[in-house]
Amino acid sequence: MKKQNFLKGSLILMLSAAVAKALGALFKIPLTNLLGGVGMSYFSCAYSLFMPVYALTVTGLSSAVARMTAQSIALGMYKNAKKVRSTALILFSAVGLAGSAVTFLLSKSFSLYSSGSTEASLAVAMISPSVFFGCIMSVERGYYEGMSNMYPTAVSQVIEGIVKVAAGLFLCRYVTQHSNEIMVYFPEITDTRAIAAAAGILGVTLSSVGATLFFGIIRIFGKNVLSGGEDTVMKRREIARELAVNAVPTGISAVVTNLTALIDMWTVIGCISRFGSRINVPVSESEMPDFVYGSFAGIALTVFNLVPSVTNMLGKGVLPCITEAWENRNIKSLSENSMQALIASAVIAVPSAFGIAVLAPEILGFLFPKQTDETAICINALRLLMPGMVCLCVSFPLFSMLQAIGKASLPMKIMILGTVIKFVGNVVLIPLISVDGAAVSTSLCYAVILAVSLKLYIKHSGISLEIKSFAGIVYAGAMCAGSAYLVSGITQRMGMGKFGVLFLSVTVGGIIYFAVLAVCGSYTRRSPASEQKKSPDRNGRGVKVT
Repeated sequence: MKKQNFLKGSLILMLSAAVAKALGALFKIPLTNLLGGVGMSYFSCAYSLFMPVYALTVTGLSSAVARMTAQSIALGMYKNAKKVRSTALILFSAVGLAGSAVTFLLSKSFSLYSSGSTEASLAVAMISPSVFFGCIMSVERGYYEGMSNMYPTAVSQVIEGIVKVAAGLFLCRYVTQHSNEIMVYFPEITDTRAIAAAAGILGVTLSSVGATLFFGIIRIFGKNVLSGGEDTVMKRREIARELAVNAVPTGISAVVTNLTALIDMWTVIGCISRFGSRINVPVSESEMPDFVYGSFAGIALTVFNLVPSVTNMLGKGVLPCITEAWENRNIKSLSENSMQALIASAVIAVPSAFGIAVLAPEILGFLFPKQTDETAICINALRLLMPGMVCLCVSFPLFSMLQAIGKASLPMKIMILGTVIKFVGNVVLIPLISVDGAAVSTSLCYAVILAVSLKLYIKHSGISLEIKSFAGIVYAGAMCAGSAYLVSGITQRMGMGKFGVLFLSVTVGGIIYFAVLAVCGSYTRRSPASEQKKSPDRNGRGVKVT
């Protein structure tokens, strides 16, 4: 069986994630232009309420199935890997069906509790079926990822993006253009933007259906790549128990991750409703909280999430490699793959954060040209989010690596700590500095999460990290930002258009970044721990190398 190494597998996933994210931008940006700040608040409300349910039933499944599959293959138990797949499909299809039902039945209660009205309830109901289809899709992705075959996941991500753009924008635009006719069928909803938001979010559901159908096709027509190996198989009850042990903590940590979006929704709307906002925008006082939150969630957080969604693939790529190294007690492979994953995430995240920070007005003006009032709110908030973006990008592979060495519950505990910091920060800072306070607390939250994750992974894996590599990346990122800022100022004074300014600034900044990075040698430097031959025991004790 041909397997992809960490770098190849991660590259495949990151490229597909970049394509999917570009398609997501093609979806989200026109959607924001169609719905405006208030309409996006309905969309974001539904998405924020849906994501914890989706994360609990879906996010943990993929990594849990991937770990058990990788573990079985490392031990030559190919028949057991197949049984893991079938058991997971039976178990989590039922879980997904229950998650969809709960989301649909409680849609009005969710909407009323979060925003004080039921206008967003239709959007919540429209997205509820994707929990079921997402469960099936995640089991299939985890199975192939555990075999170190990232192509099925990559293709399914692109299919999701294409269907979401095509279906979501078509449905939203159709409702917007035929609002009077559509309103007749929804007498309980008074705002046409709520129906348009629901139509747009239906595209998300249809995208999960499309990806699930893709896995059905390759299941029917694909070749059986697992044959031979040991005949030993686990009982279904044992498999189900181990899947739950791995999936539940990971799912809960993903829920906690998505709780930050819910915290923003509750605290931004609640604090601005109670304490007001110094922001001057052309909306009524009653619409101000929804407008500010919708702008922050639909614009600032959309840009914020672009890069982490790509580096998240590094966690998927490294999980089977770390699992195999841990099972075989191979400290050299464990150290090398760990350093490669962390350096790769930093190489992507650091220049992106610096660049977005210095070019925030130009980026938002180019992406959201019709939403000048909304982007004005988000420029400073986006800059304040960038330190948190870097920390989140590096934390993703750390969470996967902790799970790979059998510490699946630690990310959950770490995320709970981060969420408490996020909530306290929002409550304290939003009344003082409005929506910028939500951005500051987000960065603080993810900084703490990264620091604690690094400390615990080093402790339990027995490896140590070479800090010089990361210092070189930060220096190169700063040089990238400085050159991009200078080029932006020069081209704007020359009267160049928005696209030209961005293109030249990013191009020059990128060239400077890779040139400085090459001089520093950060991209080739490995941890000295890779030379250590002694391997950690099952409790994570090993020799720490400096």
